[in-house]
Amino acid sequence: MRLARVGFLLGLLSIMGSLGLNAQRAVEPGMPNPPGSPTEVKVGVFLADIIDVDELNETFEVELILTAEWMDPRLAFDPEEEGTPVKLFQGSFQFNEIYAAWWPQLLFVNQIGTGDLNSVKISIYPNGRVRYLDQRSVLLETPMELRAFPFDRQRLVAKIVSFGDYADEVRLVVDERVLGASEEYAETETRVNIAQWKLSSVEMEEGLANFRYYGGNQHFSDLTLTIELERKSGNLIWKVILPLIILVLLMWAVFWMEEDNLSDRLNVAFIGILTIVAYQFLIDGAMPRIDYFTFTDAVLLYSFLVMCLAIFQSLWLYSLCKKGKKETAEKVDLVFRWFFPVIYFAGVVASYYYYI
Repeated sequence: MRLARVGFLLGLLSIMGSLGLNAQRAVEPGMPNPPGSPTEVKVGVFLADIIDVDELNETFEVELILTAEWMDPRLAFDPEEEGTPVKLFQGSFQFNEIYAAWWPQLLFVNQIGTGDLNSVKISIYPNGRVRYLDQRSVLLETPMELRAFPFDRQRLVAKIVSFGDYADEVRLVVDERVLGASEEYAETETRVNIAQWKLSSVEMEEGLANFRYYGGNQHFSDLTLTIELERKSGNLIWKVILPLIILVLLMWAVFWMEEDNLSDRLNVAFIGILTIVAYQFLIDGAMPRIDYFTFTDAVLLYSFLVMCLAIFQSLWLYSLCKKGKKETAEKVDLVFRWFFPVIYFAGVVASYYYYI
C-alpha cells in the first residue's frame, strides 16, 4: 500500500515537472521589455453594451472587449516541435502565473476604480505574432455638454495608453477590423442602447498624450475612443416641457378676470410662479453643477419672468381702476391677452434655435 502511494506521488511530481517544463518552453521568462523601438500594437475596442450614463456625476459605464496584436520575434516557435499550431494562455491564472513575456498594459486614463476584468486570453502564433483579448466592464469619467438638454448629443470619451511605455517604446494604432465589427453589432443589437439614449457612432483615433509621471515631459502614444449618443427627448418633452407650457397658458386666465379683482388675479399668478419654481428644483436635482444655462433652464426662467410680468400687469390695471380709468384698463387687458402669448412663444422658439 505504501509502495503504491509512493509510486503515485512520484508520478504526480513527474507530471507537475513536465507541466513546468512545458510552461517554460511555452514562453521563456526574462523578456519584460518591448521587442522593438517602437513596438506597434494594433488595438481594437468592441463595444458590447452601454450599462449606464450618469449626467449628474458625468460618468458612463460600458462593457468592452479589448483586443491587441503585436509582433514579438522572441516568441516564435516551431509548431511541429511544440506539437501545437498556437500557444494559448486562457484565464487569469494562466495569464498571471505562466505567461512571462511582455505585453502592453492597456490603461483607461479616465477610468474610475479598478473595473471588472471578466475574461482574458493570449494567443502566440509560430511567427511570433501575439494576440491579446479581454472582456471588461469599466466606469469612465468624461465632461458632458448639456446646453441643448433635453435635445443634446453626448460624446463620451475614453483615453487608452500603454501604461509605463513611452511613444518611442510602444505605438498604439487602431485595429479597424474590430472597430467595424463593433459598429455593425451596435446597428443590429438594440441592447447596446440604453434608456433615453440612442447610439449614433463609435470612433477611435490615434494621438499623443503628454503625461508626467516623473522627471521631464515625455509623450505617450494614446487612442481616443469616442461613443456618440443622441438623447431620446420625447419622454422629457411630454413630462416636463409640454406641461410647463400648458401651465403658463392656463395662468393667462388672469387676463379674462375683472381688472379690479386684484386678489384673485394675484392668487392665480402666484400659483403659476410657485409651480415653475418646483419645476426648477426638479430639473436641478437631475443635472450636474454646471456654470451655464441649458435650454430647459432658459425656458423655465423665461416662463418665470413672464408670470412675474403678469403680476405687474395686474397691479397696473388695479391702479388704473382705482383712478377711475376702468375702460382704459379693459383695453390694456385686451391687448395683453394676445401680446403675452406672442411674446412667450417667440421667446421659447428663439431659445430653441439659440441652444439647439
